[in-house]
Parts: sequence; structure tokens; C-alpha cells
Amino acid sequence: MDRTEAQLKRRLNEDQELNYPDFEQMWGRMEQAGYTSSKGSSRAGTNSPVRHRNWRKITVAASFSVVLMAVPVYAAVQVDWGNLLNHRSGVQAALAQNLGQPIGQTITKDGVTLTLHTALSDENRTVILYSLDVGGDKGNGMWNVNGMSLKDAKGNGDDNEYYYQQWDEKNKRYNGYFETNWSPGQETVKVSLSATGIQSYSQQEVDLKLDTDSPERQSFPVNRDGLESFSVQPFKEGNEQLMLSTAAVFNNPEAKSLAYPQIIAYRDGEPVKNSQAGAMGKPGDNGEYTSLQYYKPGDVPKADTTYKLSYTKLERNIDGPWTFDFELSKQKMAGATMKTALDLPLEAEDASNRIEQMVVTPTQIRVSIRTKAKFAELPYVNYTLEVGGQKLEGGLWYSTSEDKDLRTLRFERPVNLEITKTTPMTLVGNYKVTRHEDDKKPLELNNISSEKQTLIRQTGGYPVQWTYYMQGADLYVEMKSDDPHFGGVNQTHIGTGKDRILGKIVTVGFRGDGNNRSIDVYKDFKGTEASIYMFFYSTNEPDKETRVKLQGQ
Repeated sequence: MDRTEAQLKRRLNEDQELNYPDFEQMWGRMEQAGYTSSKGSSRAGTNSPVRHRNWRKITVAASFSVVLMAVPVYAAVQVDWGNLLNHRSGVQAALAQNLGQPIGQTITKDGVTLTLHTALSDENRTVILYSLDVGGDKGNGMWNVNGMSLKDAKGNGDDNEYYYQQWDEKNKRYNGYFETNWSPGQETVKVSLSATGIQSYSQQEVDLKLDTDSPERQSFPVNRDGLESFSVQPFKEGNEQLMLSTAAVFNNPEAKSLAYPQIIAYRDGEPVKNSQAGAMGKPGDNGEYTSLQYYKPGDVPKADTTYKLSYTKLERNIDGPWTFDFELSKQKMAGATMKTALDLPLEAEDASNRIEQMVVTPTQIRVSIRTKAKFAELPYVNYTLEVGGQKLEGGLWYSTSEDKDLRTLRFERPVNLEITKTTPMTLVGNYKVTRHEDDKKPLELNNISSEKQTLIRQTGGYPVQWTYYMQGADLYVEMKSDDPHFGGVNQTHIGTGKDRILGKIVTVGFRGDGNNRSIDVYKDFKGTEASIYMFFYSTNEPDKETRVKLQGQ
């Protein structure tokens, strides 16, 4: 967020609108990981929260370490990974073809054993499969490897690294998956895979007497495990949506880095699922850990629902480094890799987005698109690849080290899918979202008070409902349209030029999710009149499709 704040200051001075972080990218990356994503994050099982990096030393103890350097054998590849690779058919395909590179290295500390089993490296990525043995039954806690990173001898690697663990009940251990965008520039290279530590956690809960019918922010003292207080502000839209905006205040930086506080709603003793994806971890005005969570009001009736604050507590830390040195090879993969240079428009007469290259490896198909769009985003939300009669689901892959104007679509390669230079391949994009900056006329808010007032205004040919009201010292502005083809307003501001005031975004929008409601708040607003401007709005075309033939007849 530091980069965003610096960008905000610079653009305010230049009188330019701020290009806010694309939350769709953030959540899209999490979906790519299967359970989680982003450098230094891991996840133990499907129901545990994301872990964050940069752990401090919590416990200091003398540890006896044993490093076992096993002779790599083919048996190291033949491991029962359970459901770990359910969303990684390309990795399964490569293992089935004996393209995996056995590693067979083990480190044991304080009764916990981390083992690297197999590596897969091609032009698109490097994958390492590992296991974590914590001494049998994991009990009621959770274990995670933390700060995992892959570098060559010169320190080269990639910021886009992610990993996750999954408890294997049959074998009483965690199975682990590590992936990075980085791959060797030559057939073999010496590398190090290291982890900063291994930790165990427990999940804690605190009862919240939350009144979701009240629009006021409600504060709850916690004063335990480094968490000082927790506050919740409900935003209710009839029977359609209940949004809970939360803020956690910590008095311990270590706790803040790992607690991942969130609300759990229980109905008749059973947890209620969130109605849609939210956002976690955005810093508040005073450094709070803020989040947004969503429920359907019908799923959480007041008489039958209780709320609890759930957070993670560190129970044990086995400090690192845990370092494995080995030679990584992509020799087996190289012979089955095809690179094709392309120069094709993503849409007919589209000069802004051109397909530049396709790379086919034994594990994955990658399609690169160069964009000249102002916000460097592709126009379609969903992408599939039709290959020899099969339809492959894929999506955008975001890399901080990648060319900023290049966007990459990646598709897992199914087992037994044969691809040659003549195999028909067609890229399909659907659900088009377009940003518009043509509406610069202000909306005049008059007689601003605690009473909710509503205006209807045509924007891009769609009726948009604007509701404004004071709540305490703050002005809230809500925007929505009953027409789903209207995608929403990204952000508003009062006035123009260097003296303009930016509205603080309360909600989080996801391109193509069908939800066009947004809320901005102006803290400590003075006065009863305001001229509201928008930076841009978007429109949706759910049925719009583009088809581009990449090769074959």
C-alpha cells in the first residue's frame, strides 16, 4: 500500500485520477493458487486462513538439526499426493510421463521434518512438491512452512512465488506445493530453496454482541494475544446484502502479521458461508487491519445468528533457515516445448490488445497478450482455450517482474492431451467489461443531512441511483443500478483540481461479478452542499465473446 499512497500524492499534485489496485487481480491470484497465493504465503488445508510472511523470532531454543541427502531415485516421484494436485492437471500429466526430477532431500529440526520430493521446471514455471511431517496427528492446530523462496547462485528468482499445504489424513502429514514464475535460463542450474521457519497455530474465537440492524460502528475490546480491539460497521441493503466493514487494532506487531482477524457468523451453531468474496488486510487510516465480509441477510436471521471474532494465534515456532541446495534441470521438459510467435488482435479491429506469443510445455499452455490500454487490463473477464476438441479453463496470471504492458493467460494441460504444430487451438474470451471516462458532469448534492436522500441520474445510458447521507461526522455516498449491464462507479471526488477531496472507497468491486453497488465515505465532512464527480464507470456485456484461432485448421 505504500506504493499506492505515494502514487496518490503524486497524482493529486498532478491533478490526475488515481489508478487504484485491481482487487480482481488480487483475488484472481488467490484462485490461481487453489487455496492462496502471493509471495511468502502458505495455507494448511482448505479451511484455514492465509499466512503472512516476515515472521519474527517468537521462541529461541537450541535446536538439533539433521540434514539427510538422499540419493535421488525414481521412487521419489511416485508419491501419493492425495488431492493436492486436483487443480494442477499439467503437473499430474508431467509426473505421469516421468518428467519430474527427484530431489529426495530432508531436514529435521525439533521433531519436525521437511522433505523435498520432486521438481518440475519448464519455460513457464518451476514447481516443487514437498511434505511436512509434524510427528503424526496434527491435533486441533495447523502447521505451515513460512517464507519459502527459490533462488539461483546469483540470487535470481521471481517475486511471484506461492505455496500451500494440505493435510493428508491417510499418511498423517502435510503435502505441499510450491510454484514460481522463475525457471532456469539454461538446461541446468544450481539453486537453493529456503524457508524462514515452520510454525504451528491455533484458531481463537471471541464472542461479539453485534447488532447488524444498526448502521453505527460498534467497538469490542479484546485485549488478548496482541489484539487490542475490534470494530464492525454493518451496511445493510434490504434483503439483498449485508456488508460488514471491520477494523482490528493491535498492540503487538507480531500478532498483527499473523492474526488474520475475521468474523464468523453462526446460525444454530453452524458457520454460515460468506455470500461473496471480500477483502482482507487493507491498512486503515491509523494502521488498523481492515476487511470487508458479505452475507445474505436471509442466511443470518437476527434471532438465530451469533457472531464471533476469529483469529490465528502462533503456538510454536521452529526458526530457520531451512535450506536445500540442489541442481535444477529442465532438460526433460525442453524437448517437449513449443514456442510460437504470433501477432493477432484479441478482437477484430482491436489495436490495443494483440496476442504476441504462445508457449506450450508438458504442464501448461501460456498465451501472452500485449496491451496498450490505459489501465493495462484485458477487455474480457473469462478465458478458455479450445484444443483439439477439448475446452481448457484458464485465466490471467499477474507478475510484478513481467513487462507491465504484457498480460499472460495460463491453462493447465490435461493428462493425455497431445499437442502438435497442427493441433487446432482457439482462444475464447467472454464477458466483456469496458471502462468509460466520458461522464465529467458533477452530481449536485443538496441539503445534506442524516436523512437518506436519493437521486437518479443517467450514466452511459443506464439509470444510476445515488444515495447520500450523514452518519455522525461523515458523508456517505452510495451508487448502484438495477441494470446489471452497468458495471459500477470506481470512485468519486468532491470538487476538481488540487483542492479536490477524494472519497474513501468502502466497498470492493470485482469486474464481472454482477454487483455494481459501491460506497464512498468523506470523513469529517463540513457543509450541506457538494459537487460529486466520478473518475470512471464501467459497463458489462456478459454475452459478448471473441474467438481467435491461434493455430491449426
